[in-house]
Amino acid sequence: MKPLPMKARLVLFAFGDFAFNLYWQSIMLFLLFYYTDALGLPMTTAAAIYTAASIWDGIANFIAGAVTDRHQPKRGYGRVLILGSVPLGLACILTYAPLGTGAAGLALVVIGHLLFRTAYAALNVPYLAMGARISVDSRDRAFVAGARMLFGTLAWVVVARGTVPIGMWLGGGPVAAQSYLWAAVLFAVLGTAILMLVGATYREDVVPAAPAPPSVRVSVASLLANRAFVTLNLAMMAMIVAVTVLNKSVLYYFKYFLGSNDAGQSALAWMGVVSAVAVPAWMLLQRWLGTRALWFVAAIACMAGLTLFAAVHIDTPVAMQLFLVGMQALIVGLHFAFWAMLPNTIEYGEQATGLRVEGAVFGAAALLQRVAIGLATAILGLGFDSAGYVANVQQSAATLAAMRWTIALVPLGALAVSCGLMLLNPLGKGAHARIVKGLER
Repeated sequence: MKPLPMKARLVLFAFGDFAFNLYWQSIMLFLLFYYTDALGLPMTTAAAIYTAASIWDGIANFIAGAVTDRHQPKRGYGRVLILGSVPLGLACILTYAPLGTGAAGLALVVIGHLLFRTAYAALNVPYLAMGARISVDSRDRAFVAGARMLFGTLAWVVVARGTVPIGMWLGGGPVAAQSYLWAAVLFAVLGTAILMLVGATYREDVVPAAPAPPSVRVSVASLLANRAFVTLNLAMMAMIVAVTVLNKSVLYYFKYFLGSNDAGQSALAWMGVVSAVAVPAWMLLQRWLGTRALWFVAAIACMAGLTLFAAVHIDTPVAMQLFLVGMQALIVGLHFAFWAMLPNTIEYGEQATGLRVEGAVFGAAALLQRVAIGLATAILGLGFDSAGYVANVQQSAATLAAMRWTIALVPLGALAVSCGLMLLNPLGKGAHARIVKGLER
């Protein structure tokens, strides 16, 4: 078979993120709401399950990263995607299976969620590590980061706008737990087919020399000595707390503040659309400013938007949709900057410590991301619970006011912290190119 041109290989590889985001966006956008407003779980219980699963997800990702570094698959990473795609799809379906009530039903909800997180980590970490092998050129990596975000945001739109209508259509009834299950079935079928395609067509451009794999302890020590990795990921954690609190609040805000569930689903979909439109703009701006500077531009603009939200009460669906769309266009810049910088920390760490640890970099990054998501969900759950939130009833004015302050102030403070951490990151404009040249000598 004739090899595909380089750009085509990069695009096809990035297409895998569409499949992963069919799963991920469903978990991020709907699962907490599904727990509270479809299964009827108390907010604190739902948030506790989600937080515990997120932390376990992070641990599973780190383990997967360590395995990726120490055990190269005999028949290539593509085969890993092919073999792992079916278990991942089945685990997604199980996550949304309403398996009864009471202690036994609650235990099955927890088990299903944990199985999904495990299957996702086992497949997603090798996929991310493949991104460092498909090219060592930072421009190609930035292109892949942008293309992955485009496919990811397309999946976001499909999940945000399609979950409820698809579920109602396939389930033949009103919005209920069964509707979410049918949507999960369709997403699992699509995701499995796409990951099999990506796995079957994946080819590596450059395979780094493979010395004896380092121990987990040595890998962790290498990461801790990698200032670029540490500061980038701490900044990412602060950013993820901000973004998670804001995004998980969307469906609640439209249902309880504005009285429009459909407008909330539309807002999520439009947020995905603007993400796709914004990615190319951020990619162009990155070439001019550099990736680290891009972080400050996006973060400061987000903080300005949150300050406006805190000062002005938004009381119409259209106005809230416009606010969220504008915020999402800025948030895209933060995500793009992180994913464009993360592979470059591999060479920085190699220069600083003499070790090249790809799986550990992506596994540890995933661990910290999941911990941040769990922390944000716990903060949101505690904030809403202390405000007096109860699902599917009209909230009091005092409850709504307290919920709104949680939505505004937590992201604002977290983004300020992320900027302070990013000031300490050494990967300024042109730094990676100099590092790669130094390693080649």
